[in-house]
Amino acid sequence: MLITATELKNDLSKYLLLSATEDIFITRNGKIVSKLTNPFQKKVETAKSLFGIIPADITEEEAKEERLSSI
Repeated sequence: MLITATELKNDLSKYLLLSATEDIFITRNGKIVSKLTNPFQKKVETAKSLFGIIPADITEEEAKEERLSSI
């Protein structure tokens, strides 16, 4: 998301909440000057990619077989 420094100043709490799920790029005079981000986001994405998300309509064993067959 791209916002101006003024928007950040006016709605800081809103952008702090949003930064938990997406990067917020702050601009001044049309140029990006800063980035507001979740410091743990990379860890969350890495964990998701390692473990994956098991759909509710299959068993854990079926999910294991599916993951192993894709290797």
